[in-house]
Amino acid sequence: MDVIALDDPADVQIREWHGVLTAVHAADPAAEPAPDPERTARLLLGSEPGARRRLWAVTDGEHMAAVAALRLPGEPGTGRPAEIDIRVRPEHRRRGLGGRLLAAAAGGLRADGRTSVIAQVLAGTPAVPFLESHGFECVLTLRGMLLRLDDVPAGHVARLLAEEHAGYDLVRWQGVVPDEHATALARAKHAMADLAEYEGTPWDAHRVREMAEVVAKRGDDLYTVAALSGGVIAGFTEVVVPDGCTGRAAQYDTAVVPEHRGRRLGIWVKAAMLEWLAEARPGVREIETDNAGDNVHMLAVNEELGFRMERESMEYQAAASALPTVP
Repeated sequence: MDVIALDDPADVQIREWHGVLTAVHAADPAAEPAPDPERTARLLLGSEPGARRRLWAVTDGEHMAAVAALRLPGEPGTGRPAEIDIRVRPEHRRRGLGGRLLAAAAGGLRADGRTSVIAQVLAGTPAVPFLESHGFECVLTLRGMLLRLDDVPAGHVARLLAEEHAGYDLVRWQGVVPDEHATALARAKHAMADLAEYEGTPWDAHRVREMAEVVAKRGDDLYTVAALSGGVIAGFTEVVVPDGCTGRAAQYDTAVVPEHRGRRLGIWVKAAMLEWLAEARPGVREIETDNAGDNVHMLAVNEELGFRMERESMEYQAAASALPTVP
């Protein structure tokens, strides 16, 4: 079988790629929705603002047995790590195909001047020993949680919103952050310490706008609710509703800056988000989120809202120098 680069995948190759994702999901569903073919096509073909994507596949000349996507955020040589996702059909595992794809991607990683790469994988799947045997180390454990809105008790959101928060006001926006809040939102994102040690690039006004533009480019909708104190963002939460949403939205970032913690602002902005989505996007029936396993406070907030644990995943990181090279 040959490793091929897919700089501009054709329709048949996109279908083959999606077939690999579907086969992997069938073996390791972990309560996640099945891959959507239109979303697969958008991810493979879309030009993402502020990032580039390299693609490889292992093929027998007709069918794909394994695929790899390398996301390169920012400019070449930036301190930000790349992100890699490797999928191998279950019937083709333990044949070295993942290692061959990793070696090809590592070449692309080094050519772009990157020093490290991260990968997120489900706990208990073959991806864990694969990464650990190829120089990756676990840097973060994540708990995947799901909120089924039909299970939220009547009046629960209203009661949370009725709690008094003297000196704070709620604001909300869809899409790119308004200019008057961009710098404050970037500062609030610094309150999220989960990825700070290895993410490599600090948040600034440009980066928060870039993130929103990436979401819009995919065709998805980004909703943000923030708590203001004296015109400064004290806490915020984000939810992304996928294009053509069939029921499930994704929780993105939530944070409260240190000097405003202990005032239940996190659950306040999340409750306001649920109220907004009920009005604006009634088709959303579930919200999924990932929390760092040691983030006791946010886990408690989500559990109070009604989120329940569905899966566990891990973030792994490797230095580019530790990765294999193409023979």
